[in-house]
Amino acid sequence: MAGGKADLPGAVLFACNRNSVRSPMAAAILHHLAGKRVYVESAGVRPGEPDAFAIAVMEELGIDMSKHRPMSIADLHDTSFDLIVSLAPEAHHQALELTRAQAVEVEYWPTPDPTLASGNREQILSAYRCVRDGLFNRIKQRFPLAGAPSV
Repeated sequence: MAGGKADLPGAVLFACNRNSVRSPMAAAILHHLAGKRVYVESAGVRPGEPDAFAIAVMEELGIDMSKHRPMSIADLHDTSFDLIVSLAPEAHHQALELTRAQAVEVEYWPTPDPTLASGNREQILSAYRCVRDGLFNRIKQRFPLAGAPSV
């Protein structure tokens, strides 16, 4: 059933290093596109702090990330995911560790860390937008979400 609910995983975890930029952006995008059709969570190898630039660039798409509170993979109450998408090497190693105890599909999507960007505010925001748009496009390609909005 192409483009239908049957093609979607039931539960997806996005994982990165600090769960403050990449993984919460990806989770918010998939949640925005799929709604309640998929359970979506994000976590990091260790929790960071909320990131104002990430919140700002997501708000540009009408996605509110202001209530996101970073957490670690170890803080998750349930790790029963159908798919874990890791966005950073360290997170990928942790995701693979979870496969030792349970059957879960793991995908690695190397994603640049926009917190490493330098320059003025607009240059930094541009780096965040690039990551946001890359994640948005990758999610649209990976998940069968007919009728979902575009960037």
